[in-house]
Amino acid sequence: MFGIGLPELAVIGLVAMMVLGPDRLPQVAKQAGQMVRQLRGFARTARDDLRSELGPEYADLELRDLDPRTIVRKHIMEALAEDEMDKPVRDGQRPLTAGEVPPYDADAT
Repeated sequence: MFGIGLPELAVIGLVAMMVLGPDRLPQVAKQAGQMVRQLRGFARTARDDLRSELGPEYADLELRDLDPRTIVRKHIMEALAEDEMDKPVRDGQRPLTAGEVPPYDADAT
């Protein structure tokens, strides 16, 4: 969750308790939970509205799929996979395994 581990979460909770006090901390936590729940509802409604407007061919649409980084990564990975399949294998040659050093001819350079 956002790269926050248990020690960081404990420090945040301790600071919140010192700043807000033990009396107001449960109220603030409850309000934060309600706000997160409401934001999730807004996102779910927006996703459902988008799906219904785009039609049945986009029924499996996820909002994560609209992230430009995800789109670019997906297309690059597809292109690399196609390139690997299109490479001709020459006689006696094979792809290098992980960590294998390519042959080097000192006389040829």
